[in-house]
Amino acid sequence: MEAMRRAAQEAVFCETILAKSGDNILLETLRGATPVTWDHYPPGDVFDRDSGAQWYYHCHNAGPEAAEHGHFHCFIRPQGKDGPIHHLVAVGVDAYGKAIRLFTVNQWVVDDVWADADTTIALLDAFDVQMARPSYLVNRWLTAIIGLYHNEIAALITQRDAVLATHVPPHGTETRQDRALEVVSQCSIELQARAAELGI
Repeated sequence: MEAMRRAAQEAVFCETILAKSGDNILLETLRGATPVTWDHYPPGDVFDRDSGAQWYYHCHNAGPEAAEHGHFHCFIRPQGKDGPIHHLVAVGVDAYGKAIRLFTVNQWVVDDVWADADTTIALLDAFDVQMARPSYLVNRWLTAIIGLYHNEIAALITQRDAVLATHVPPHGTETRQDRALEVVSQCSIELQARAAELGI
C-alpha cells in the first residue's frame, strides 16, 4: 500500500508540475510535433539501459469523438538493448494527457518476444525509466503509473492469456497472429480518483 501511495504521489506531482506551465503529459511527450498516426514519439523510442525499460507513444486513426488520443506502449528488455523485448501494457490517454485506460495487445500488434503471464508479471517491477530526456517528468509519470496500477496490469496480463487460450482464429492462422484480435484485455483508470482513495 505504501508503494502505491508513493507511485500515486509521483504521478500526481508530475502532472501538477506540467500544469503550472500550461503543459500536460501529452503535450510534453509530443513537444510541439503534429502527431502522425502510427509514428513513434519520440522517434527511436525511449530506452533506459539500466532497467531495460522501453516505451513509445503513438496514435491510431480515430474520429474526433474518440475519447483516446493515443497510448504509451511499455516494454522491458531484461537482457539489455540487444536482448528480447517483452510488451507489458499500453496506457491510453485522452487529448488532455489524462490516463484513461490500460490494455494488453495480441503479439502481432507489437511483434515482441512472447512471454506467458507469470513471466510477464514478474517483469513489471523492472519498468523504471530514470532519464532526463526526452522528458524527465513523462518518464517518471509513466513509471509511476505502472507501479500504481501493478495489480490491475497483472490481472490484465492474466486475462490476456486466458482469452488467447480460448480464442479460435481463422483456419491456418496462429492465435497470436490473428489480426482480428488486437486488444485482448483492458480496464478504465482515473488517476485523481485513485489518489483520493489512497488519501492523497
